[in-house]
Amino acid sequence: MYRERIEPAAAPVTIVEYLAGRYPHTPADAWQQRIQQGQVLVNGRPVHPNETACAGAERMWRRPPWTEPSAPLSFDVVHEDEHLLVVSKPPGLPTLPGGGFLENTLLSIVRKSDPAAVPVHRLGRWTSGLVVFARTPEARKKLAAAWRECEVTKIYRTVAEGRPIRETFTIDTPIGERPYAPLGMLHMAAPEGRESETRVTVLAGQDDTFLADVCPKTGRPHQIRIHLASAGHPLVGDPLYGVGGVPPDGSSALPGDPGYTLHAHTLEFEHPGRKSLCSFRSPVPPWLVDH
Repeated sequence: MYRERIEPAAAPVTIVEYLAGRYPHTPADAWQQRIQQGQVLVNGRPVHPNETACAGAERMWRRPPWTEPSAPLSFDVVHEDEHLLVVSKPPGLPTLPGGGFLENTLLSIVRKSDPAAVPVHRLGRWTSGLVVFARTPEARKKLAAAWRECEVTKIYRTVAEGRPIRETFTIDTPIGERPYAPLGMLHMAAPEGRESETRVTVLAGQDDTFLADVCPKTGRPHQIRIHLASAGHPLVGDPLYGVGGVPPDGSSALPGDPGYTLHAHTLEFEHPGRKSLCSFRSPVPPWLVDH
C-alpha cells in the first residue's frame, strides 16, 4: 500500500490527470483502469476517474504484487567479526533493492542471518566479488568515511578489448551525468564532469583482448567501465559503454544489462575496531582464470 498527500496544483485537475502528471512513466489510461478496479483510494474511499484532485487529501494505491526477476541467491562469507561482515557475491545478484528487485538481493539474503548488517558500498548487479557490511553504527560511520575519502584500496579484475601499448597506465577522464534517452541522464565520460582516476595493470594479452587488474582511486558510478572505454578499451561484452566512454549512437542499453565481466577481488582498509590495516580477497572466478 502506497500513501501520499496530494500536492496543490496551479489549476483544478482530475485525479487521473494528477496521477499521470505526477508519475509520467505510467500513462493516464493505466491510472484510469486502476481507479476503476478500486486500486486507488482518496481519504480511504474509492474515487471516480474524473473526480477533482483535492490538495491535502490522502491518496492510497493498492499496488498488485509483481513477479520478481530471478537471481542467484547465494554468497560466500570471506570474513566476519563483531564489527564487520565481508562477503563475496555472484554476478547477477543485485546488492540493494531496485529495478524490480526486493527479496532477490544480497541485502535481503544477508539480513536473514544477520538482521543488523548494513552494506557500506555496492557493486553493480553483474559485478561479482567483495561487499563489506557494517555490524555496528560505529563501524558503519568509520567505513562510510573511508569510502567517501577514498581511503580504501579496491582492485578489480576484468577482460577488455584491444592491445594496450603499456603494461601499466592511468586513466583520468572526468565522469559526469549527460543526457541519455532511455534513462534521461547517465554517468559517462564528460569534459565537465568530476575528477576521476583509475590505475590499470595489464596481466596477459590474447588476440585482441587483455586481462587486467584495475584499481579505481575515486568512486564514480560505473567508473571502471567508463574509464577503460574512454581509453579505447571497452570491457569485453559491455552492452552500454563503447569507445570514448559513452553509449554508441542509438543505444538502448541500461547499466544493469549483462554481458561484461568484472570481479572485485581485493579490498584493503583500516579495520573500524582495531585501527590496523586489513586485507580481503575473493578468489578470481574460472571465467577470468582461464582467460
